[in-house]
Amino acid sequence: MEKELIISNSISINAPVSVVWDALTNPEKTKKYMFGCETVSDWQQGSSLLWKGTHEGQEMVFVKGSIASIEPARFLAYTTIDPNSALEDLPENYLTVTYTLASQDGQTLLTVTQGDYLKVGDGERRYKEAFNGGEGWNPILIEIKKLVEKNW
Repeated sequence: MEKELIISNSISINAPVSVVWDALTNPEKTKKYMFGCETVSDWQQGSSLLWKGTHEGQEMVFVKGSIASIEPARFLAYTTIDPNSALEDLPENYLTVTYTLASQDGQTLLTVTQGDYLKVGDGERRYKEAFNGGEGWNPILIEIKKLVEKNW
């Protein structure tokens, strides 16, 4: 059996789960930590999820996918693909991102996973880019932590 190729990062945030959840799903907040991109979704299972932003004065979709599973303030799984890449827009080229939130000693433990890169087109290259020398989601998680703790 092949090993999975998944990125996984966690961070502890000094705020309630509900506040962290809002930062993950509120478009005004996602813009502050996700490279200027806002989320566009109704946050229902099966619904589309777009990450929209502006590049050189043009509004565009940087990532698209759909909500695979959602338990508000607990768990979110969504699929992703870069519609601007050379990859074909086929289900087998979509990665899955998960957010898991857990209350822990008055804080929220946020864990993010992304993968499985072994199951998608051009997976090894995509993994190396996303893994970013071991950083993975850590730079984004640090920005989420700063945003939430500053405003909480």
